This record gives sequence, structure tokens and C-alpha cells, in this order.
Amino acid sequence: MLGPMTNIGFGIDIGGSGIKGARVNMDDGEFVGDRIKIKTPQPATPEAVAATVAEILRTSEWSGPVGITLPSVIRGQVAQTAANIDPSWIGTDVHELFDRHLGGREISVLNDADAAGIAEVAFGDPRAREGSALFLTFGTGIGSALLIDGRLFPNSELGHMKIGRYEAEARASSAAKDRDELSFKKWAKRVSRVLKEYERLLNPGVIIVGGGISRDHERWVPLLSVDTPVFPARLRNRAGIVGAAMAVAAHLRP
Repeated sequence: MLGPMTNIGFGIDIGGSGIKGARVNMDDGEFVGDRIKIKTPQPATPEAVAATVAEILRTSEWSGPVGITLPSVIRGQVAQTAANIDPSWIGTDVHELFDRHLGGREISVLNDADAAGIAEVAFGDPRAREGSALFLTFGTGIGSALLIDGRLFPNSELGHMKIGRYEAEARASSAAKDRDELSFKKWAKRVSRVLKEYERLLNPGVIIVGGGISRDHERWVPLLSVDTPVFPARLRNRAGIVGAAMAVAAHLRP
């Protein structure tokens, strides 16, 4: 089996529909070899998901440390929430779970948006590497990661912050845009309202926007009426895997 090589790590990104893993060059954030993807088992219980993660590592012939993302708030390596995975994750000691399935190797488990934010700050636009950076991913909800001088403040979960009568993601996620059949111009007004509230509370130096809708950034980012510089994510669907690999390399365990 192949173990860790110089400056090579391994990350796994667990989602509601697929579990993906790859070797990562820690110098440039690029994948080394092919990414492996297996459908998320249904129901996505802790034991079933952990067995799938073990299968990816066996297929990859990787025996070294591994970072793992979950769509969950992780506090003290215990899952506090469960988004698009089985509710039985709540209260699960995720480190014990994966340690049992993966043979005692070094493991870090963290929130998926936090992992993506770590990767974007490290390998995305260099303006995000100093001072405070707020990473937001727009999809079914709004995921968030807050970093200061490259260091993560975990589990920010800003998509659930109440703005007016609604949670931010209920009005400004890309799913809300599709649901309400909004033009980019009308949706950008909603996003601006959310970002202004984040500005008021956090005063970030930069805001990075990701998620599938960031591919169309030229259609809506210029329409945002905020003072903070906003620019699109660069790593896109690599970010979770890369950030997971970075987390275990840094011995990060939220």
C-alpha cells in the first residue's frame, strides 16, 4: 500500500449524494492522480458512510493520515447537526467512528464549508491570505467559513443567521433563487442584504463566494452593493477535499 509521500496528503469530502476522495499536492492544492467518487449510501448512517470512506482509501491504496469533511457542525469531534445525511449522526463521536473503521491512522474531521474555506484562502485569490476572510458557498443553503490570517474560526454557520424574518439561506441561497424564479439582478439584491449584515457584524477584509452559482459570477457579483471586495472561489469542487487534507496535515480537530 502507498502511504504518505513528501507534501502529499489525502482528503475525503462527504456529501448527501456522493463521497469523494483524492491525493492532494500540499504545495499547490492540485489533485495527484484521479479523484474517486462513490455514491453516498442510503440511508447515510454513520456506520454505512464510514465503511464507504474505508472503501475509498482501500481503492486509493492510501495508508496515511486522512482529513474528512461532513455536512455537520463538528464540536470536540462530535457531530452536532446533520444536513443531507441521516439524523443519527447527531451526537456521534466522529473521531471514534472513523478511527474504528480506518485502522488507527491520524484523522481530522471538520465541517465541509470550513474545509473549503481553508483551501480557498490557501490556494485561491492571494488577497484572502492576510487579515479576515469570509468564505460563503451558495447552494441548497449558505455554508460559511471565517478565517483570520489563514486560521479557521470553526462552525460559523452564518447561513442560519436571522436577517429580518428569515434565515439568510431561506432567502439568498441559490436554491432560493431557483425556487422563487429570480433573475440574477433580483437575487443579487437579496444576497447584498445578507452580505451587508455580515459586514456590519464581522467587517471582513474580503468575501469569497463559491458553490455552483459562482461559475456565473460575472452575472451577479458586479451587482452586489457592498463595501467589502467580493470575488469568486477558484478551487470550486476541489475545495472540500483539499481543505480536508490541509486540516489533518495541520492536526486540526474542531
